[in-house]
Amino acid sequence: MKISYPIEITAADTNKRTISGKIVTWDEQGSTSAGLTVFEKDSIDFSKPVKLLLEHERTKPLGKLIDITATDTGLEATFRLAKTFSADDALEEAATGLRDGFSVGVKINEWKNEEGVLRIKSSTLQEVSLVTEPAIDSARVAEVAASETPENSEATAEETTTQEDKVSEITSEAPIATEAVEAAQAPVVTANYMAYTKPRVDTNVTAGQYAAAQIRAIQGDNDARDLLAALAIGTVSENTGMIPPNYLRDVIGVIDSSRPFIDSIERAPLPNSGLKIFTPVLGNQAIVGLTAEGVEYASQDTAVTFQEDNIVKFAGANVFNQEVLDRSDPSMLDLLIRELAASYAQKTDAYAAKIASEAAAGSSGSTIYTAIADGIADAYNVMRFTPNRLMVAPSGGEDGIDFAGLLGAVADGRPLFAAAAPQNAAGLISQGSTNGTVAGLDLIVDPNYTGDNANVKHALIYPSQAMRFHESGTFEIRANIVANGRIEIGLYGYVAVVNRYPAAFRKLSVA
Repeated sequence: MKISYPIEITAADTNKRTISGKIVTWDEQGSTSAGLTVFEKDSIDFSKPVKLLLEHERTKPLGKLIDITATDTGLEATFRLAKTFSADDALEEAATGLRDGFSVGVKINEWKNEEGVLRIKSSTLQEVSLVTEPAIDSARVAEVAASETPENSEATAEETTTQEDKVSEITSEAPIATEAVEAAQAPVVTANYMAYTKPRVDTNVTAGQYAAAQIRAIQGDNDARDLLAALAIGTVSENTGMIPPNYLRDVIGVIDSSRPFIDSIERAPLPNSGLKIFTPVLGNQAIVGLTAEGVEYASQDTAVTFQEDNIVKFAGANVFNQEVLDRSDPSMLDLLIRELAASYAQKTDAYAAKIASEAAAGSSGSTIYTAIADGIADAYNVMRFTPNRLMVAPSGGEDGIDFAGLLGAVADGRPLFAAAAPQNAAGLISQGSTNGTVAGLDLIVDPNYTGDNANVKHALIYPSQAMRFHESGTFEIRANIVANGRIEIGLYGYVAVVNRYPAAFRKLSVA
């Protein structure tokens, strides 16, 4: 576990470019990212030099540790700052008390939890940061030094080269620290985590910095990902407006323009005029019979009547503001037209299927399969065309004859239609698709089907020639309302259903 423990700087020398202060106080409770935390005396191994960072940003180093001393109360440290603009700012902020806190980052090797307080027994110093908010009031800046003179530059070089020796000397003079090193190297380690007393990321960023962090996060930068995660948590209260909402272009909803039933019957264009369709219906037909020599020929007059079917209109509309049309993305107009077209398709499909179901004759059997067999035979007797369609609802079918019922139908312990083996003579339905055959009939699964006038969803067997669907096509109307800038979009079309052989439709039931 790595935690940061912020305390205040006690010294900052603006002449020698050094900052000094107590970086840790022993046995004093502070609030960390791991909760309430206490460092036990000599619980930090500082045998290796570390960098001084700004607010725990690894990409913003300010300087290096050049002196550290373990005392009875904590750790005293001195850092030499580099000749950079950020270091200059840090020196000025430390000297004036604007950023006068230290926060240590340690790798915890051994700890225990006492009544919700994390007591660190052994850890390794990883870094120290200058922070704005210290957690321990007993550690303050003692000295700030900065010097740009050549003499001090020479002293700087000397101190830098002896830094490693100085740390070694300090650790040898502090036997407790040596024990901490040995504890860190011990083979028994209870944990190895990273944590911080204050957030590692500074969420006070500009829009440009946020955009740059997005790019770095895509490239795998963990710090950038931490920043995006922190901003995502604090957007409303602390970073309002920094994270723009993302609206996807795909719209959730069912926009289905399929018409399974209409696609399974005959189609024809609608006449150009009139509100009715008259279809010739053959009544009495001319006959031929076995005739003996000299006997009058068989004769019967042919009678033709007309079946009358209404032409009906399906229409829908919506009104929206001009701004929605001009500024929407994805296009509200495209979405609206798609919705209207889908609703038109679904409603016309249900309309035609209801006419077929209401006028259909019944066929029944003791099982689903025998009911289908009877329906095939009965439909053939009406038109003398072998039926080629079986339409069912996805679920809720009368007597369980629907898509779900067909998938679950069994005979002698085996699936009746949904078997994987093609030798299943009863039919073959793929469970991953609505396509298939049942007793030689093309399976039509229609989610638009609502049943007859009583909303009873009978399965229907029929030849495709039994019904003809006439359609004009769809038309679009747009009207601009000048007074308020609104636009009205309408969609309509004319259809007529000619049920040529009503009794050829057989509605199935299990008796």
